[in-house]
Amino acid sequence: MTLEYHNLNDNFAVAPQINLEDVQTAANVGFKSIIINRPDFEGGAEQPTSADVIAAAKSAGLDIAYQPVISGQISAEDVQEFAALITRLPKPILAYCRSGSRCANLYHEATAD
Repeated sequence: MTLEYHNLNDNFAVAPQINLEDVQTAANVGFKSIIINRPDFEGGAEQPTSADVIAAAKSAGLDIAYQPVISGQISAEDVQEFAALITRLPKPILAYCRSGSRCANLYHEATAD
């Protein structure tokens, strides 16, 4: 399986739900950090848990943050937290949720002037 992602710029990309094997692939293609924006079990029991993805990321040498955001319910606090994460985490960053759209929306709101 191939890691599917979309670059928004040189330092930030979004992806739909990743699996545990994708974490090492993300490191191999040059990502330094991952942000998980999909709440645990949003996609059911087959969705890897944040704890499992965090463990895989640490094993791959990646920084990682779990910031669950409910689809369609992005708050000002969510945007502030996301802005802090993209400032603090090593770049390039890969963020994922169900489709990648929630992460892209967070990014656009967090970086809007």
